[in-house]
Amino acid sequence: MFYTFAKLDTMSMTHDYNTYKEILQQPRMWLKTLDYVRAHKQEIEEFTGKYLRDGYEIILTGAGTSAYIGDALEPALYSTGFKGAHAIATTDIITNPQMYFDSDSKVLLVSFARSGNSPESVGAIKAVEKTAGKVAHIFITCNKDGQLARTKGDNILCILLPPETNDLSLAMTSSYSTMLLCCSMIANISRIEEDAPLIKEVATCVEKAMYKYEPAIERLASRDFKRAIFLGSGPLKGVAEECRLKLQELTDGAVMCAFDSFLGFRHGPKAVVKEDSLLVYLVSPNPAVRRYELDLIRQVKANNNVKGVLVACFEKPELEEDSYDLCVETGITPSMPPCYGCVSYAFVGQMLGLFKSIDTGLCPDTPSVSGNISRVVEGVTLYN
Repeated sequence: MFYTFAKLDTMSMTHDYNTYKEILQQPRMWLKTLDYVRAHKQEIEEFTGKYLRDGYEIILTGAGTSAYIGDALEPALYSTGFKGAHAIATTDIITNPQMYFDSDSKVLLVSFARSGNSPESVGAIKAVEKTAGKVAHIFITCNKDGQLARTKGDNILCILLPPETNDLSLAMTSSYSTMLLCCSMIANISRIEEDAPLIKEVATCVEKAMYKYEPAIERLASRDFKRAIFLGSGPLKGVAEECRLKLQELTDGAVMCAFDSFLGFRHGPKAVVKEDSLLVYLVSPNPAVRRYELDLIRQVKANNNVKGVLVACFEKPELEEDSYDLCVETGITPSMPPCYGCVSYAFVGQMLGLFKSIDTGLCPDTPSVSGNISRVVEGVTLYN
């Protein structure tokens, strides 16, 4: 049973923003997508099986947030039918396709696209088809009227997500998480019925966590930080990458953000930590990984004074209480496959971005006062 998120006190303006609604609708979108994938199981399994049996290389691609889906999934898909998938951004494919493909390449290109209309989405497809020997496509998109959704062919499988995921806001939130989970479901299509309870568990846990921690995240966002650093390991590094973007774009660059892995952070990037910093740690549910992460958290605590520390994890970690200001417990069990579980951390960065945007006097739906960024990227000239 899902909460309605209705507050007993007066409704704030926050609830009127599309960004807010799109963050909160995510668990429902995941379940709708699960229903879609289960209903199309045979079609999906036949299509993917044909190309996987023939040795096609899986490439996960997109631009910006859509590219970060691939960055999170590349390590997360290690135990699925898409094991060995590589993430290559469309922005890299367009400029240097010959670095990734040649006439001997057999490619199953998985394209993530909210609108399906960005120049890079279309341009990358053309570049791969021109460079690689054999190409098949899986389009995972949120817009039934976009160029990707309208492109047909025997070598194309188009997965059209619920229309609500075509986020109206500038920032991608429900589109990001639903495309990520959809690809995970496709990668596990042969066992989607067995995995359905796991996906439902993720939806239930995240829904409860969003409801529980929304006020605390809002309070933390009101602190006077000018920079933020997001850290994660494995798939959670990719999620940290997306969280970093959400906070930075929703504040129109007023908060400058960085991301890294926990271990990589020590090798120079730690210089970014200053007194005006917010640190956000996406802590792994895997105890073998987590021990390295907790060491880093303690080290930063001992050596730095910062504006705030947020720890996101499946349950409260083995840390001293003064090591953090807020601990967000997702409730996801450690046995959850990473390809499903990693998405449970994304709402933390999304909510931080939403509330910090409002705190800085911006409209989170259209935060770019400078006009430097837009919902669908413009101004890209594609060259033959």
